[in-house]
Amino acid sequence: MSASSIPSFTGDAAPYGGGEPYADYRTADFPFTHLADLADRRLGAGVVAANDEFFAERENLLRPEPAEFDPEHFGHKGKIMDGWETRRRRGVSAEQPHPTDEDHDWALVRLGAPGVVRGVVVDTAHFRGNYPQAVSIEGTSVAGSPSPQELLAGDVKWTTLVPRTAVGGHAANGFAVDVEQRFTHLRVNQHPDGGIARLRVYGEVAPDPAWLGALGTFDLVALENGGQVEDASDRFYSPATNTIQPGRSRKMDDGWETRRRRDKGNDWIRYQLVEQSEIRAVEIDTAYLKGNSAGWAALSVRDGAEGEWREVLPRTRLQPDTNHRFVLDAPAVGTHVRIDIYPDGGISRLRLFGSLTEQGAGRLTARHQELGG
Repeated sequence: MSASSIPSFTGDAAPYGGGEPYADYRTADFPFTHLADLADRRLGAGVVAANDEFFAERENLLRPEPAEFDPEHFGHKGKIMDGWETRRRRGVSAEQPHPTDEDHDWALVRLGAPGVVRGVVVDTAHFRGNYPQAVSIEGTSVAGSPSPQELLAGDVKWTTLVPRTAVGGHAANGFAVDVEQRFTHLRVNQHPDGGIARLRVYGEVAPDPAWLGALGTFDLVALENGGQVEDASDRFYSPATNTIQPGRSRKMDDGWETRRRRDKGNDWIRYQLVEQSEIRAVEIDTAYLKGNSAGWAALSVRDGAEGEWREVLPRTRLQPDTNHRFVLDAPAVGTHVRIDIYPDGGISRLRLFGSLTEQGAGRLTARHQELGG
């Protein structure tokens, strides 16, 4: 097991001096942020408990939008921050006024989709002099819907994902994680106290094969079931991963929209299914995309990373702001799918309904066992 900060931000940021609050924000490109955020509220993630949230509520950690800062926003407890902030820790007496090295605050996070964690971002945006000196993160896998008390019980095994590491204020503190296990919950520790604006947990969804087997027919490309976007031709306005998020799109930027093409090409997204599957029905939704929806779409399937692409849905006219349903003439067996849109524009959701093949179910079960499921 190893974890590293890429790069390392430490120390205070300058006091806020007016103007754009993010002007001096410290960040970097992290190699794992293209993966799904396992702590996304849309997947069902939540901060189920914290030992202290005196200044700012724990739930702020998982808000999807960047943290905001209002220098004039104060309440009866003090400055109101858009994040999770605890009170200042103190020692036990006048002779020992400082907290001990072991003193820390913690929050329990339920991942929206259990999975393998590849990277974490602990964002201290706007916490310039009131951020934690260091953070550490642990993970566990507990079946069902455990209560905070059950998670904190002495028989629960926690695995270190990020060892205690110094962080910086007003910065995106990124950590690569190399622990090949499936986790359902995280424990975020800040040493000794302070505030964290946002938490992002990037990784690969590892679904429960018993659950998928009981469902029989399900959405084979849904993020929550283990589908993922491998690549896309264009991510100018919004990420391609939006197309496999839970539920219907709620507004235009909750889907996938490309820039306007000025050539004779077309845009596309390539997906990896949860495992080898039989696809029997397709939904292509253009909700909220009206003057900018894709004009036409086609769907192709291949079996294996080196397999040949086979068109299973020919180029078909799409309507704006409409959910389109197609029943395939015959089940399409494969592990990967590509949707091509013509010439550009966007879709809000793609749903592929079917079931795992016997081979796909076997491999998924073996992988689940390897990850400690």
